[in-house]
Amino acid sequence: MSDERLGALATELRRRGLDAPALLLLHAHRPLRPMLGQLAVFISPVSRSLRGPGRALLDSLGDDQRYDELIHALEAEEGR
Repeated sequence: MSDERLGALATELRRRGLDAPALLLLHAHRPLRPMLGQLAVFISPVSRSLRGPGRALLDSLGDDQRYDELIHALEAEEGR
């Protein structure tokens, strides 16, 4: 996933005032990441119509590296 998609997702969450809750949930659900990845695979047929930040979120759930990149993008946005 490109940094610009993660950045767009982080920016959108911040714009809506959801950056802190998103970070809290991402950190709290880190041990469940493998199950979240399976959920992303399960709903992928439905999610193919998603574009932009929604798709970036689902892509992030499916991969450890992307999950961590999303956390870092949100933390970077928090520091601005």
